Amino acid sequence: MAKIAPQLPIEVDSETGVWTSDALPMLYVPRHFFVNNHMGIEEVLGAEAYAEILYKAGYKSAWHWCEKEAECHGLEGVAVFEHYMKRLSQRGWGLFKIQDIDLDKGTASVKLEHSAFVYVYGKVGRKVDYMFTGWFAGAMDQILEARGSKIRTVAEQVYGGSEEGHDDGLFIVKPL
Repeated sequence: MAKIAPQLPIEVDSETGVWTSDALPMLYVPRHFFVNNHMGIEEVLGAEAYAEILYKAGYKSAWHWCEKEAECHGLEGVAVFEHYMKRLSQRGWGLFKIQDIDLDKGTASVKLEHSAFVYVYGKVGRKVDYMFTGWFAGAMDQILEARGSKIRTVAEQVYGGSEEGHDDGLFIVKPL
């Protein structure tokens, strides 16, 4: 396995220590720290309740991110979604690969390889990537809104790499 330098722009404010990428503030934390916190909250709330909270928060965050990145880079339409998947992949969450996307229908499917969550959880017989689900609908809806579309979507995880018989995950986006 070859190692490469990060492929996203990172700037650190010398006075505050705040990291930014493409004008958005970022946090740089070890994977085990983030996932251990995630697992601790899941243990207290239960996976289903935690997934619901994360869906709403992730939706809102993806909308904001896509809006700011589209503005920063002059992107629109599918290019915004592609840029989002690229940046998620570059930040270590996993490799997000768009299988298909149709803005006129409000649909998309995204394959996830090398999930940060699956690396820690392993094969546990259930989906563990649910934190990502709201991100796809939030991104799609921001893009649709920017195009003047009234379509709104929902995302769901079809399967995950943490489940038997699967080495990767699949998420779909569809109209409400």
